[in-house]
Amino acid sequence: MARVRNGAVTKARHKKVLKEAKGYFGSKHRLYKTAKEQLMHSGQYAFRDRRQKKRDFRKLWITRINAACRLNDISYSRFIEGLNKAGVEVNRKMLSEIAINDPKAFAELVKVAKDGKAGKIKPATEVTGNEVTIGAKKTTTKKETAKKEDKKETKKVEKKEEKVDYSKMTVAELKEVAAKKKISVTGLKKAEIIEALEK
Repeated sequence: MARVRNGAVTKARHKKVLKEAKGYFGSKHRLYKTAKEQLMHSGQYAFRDRRQKKRDFRKLWITRINAACRLNDISYSRFIEGLNKAGVEVNRKMLSEIAINDPKAFAELVKVAKDGKAGKIKPATEVTGNEVTIGAKKTTTKKETAKKEDKKETKKVEKKEEKVDYSKMTVAELKEVAAKKKISVTGLKKAEIIEALEK
């Protein structure tokens, strides 16, 4: 019987590792053993830093927002607190972009934050298209309120008409429904659970 040799497979594996290690310093791109070791470390660093990058960017955005806040006589923490109290939901990435590209708009946001912190603006925000109305109540006409009431009534009627067929459901699904209705069904069989739900 002929002797099985593994040279081709080993050579292919070595070539694959050395190809991935292309450009590494010194023996790390020439020798298989050191190249493989470096690739393992590189993978670990890449995995770690994909998560670290998100934190680094958040730090950068906060630094930029803080710098813009200081120009408008407010600290970062008070600015964010004021926006939260005013009900303005803008993420830090967008705030940093506004701070860099549109200082006037950022100054208006600072004014909103100061008013929110002072309690002048309550969190009733309304978003329509690109416009955001903060702290303003929308007036509704009699026709609109009548339409809303009609919709509510139709929804109630639809809910009453819908009857659930519990026999087609699994025991796990029945237990979920029972948990939502706050019915204890521990130790009961399927038929008993269905009886408890239909009461």
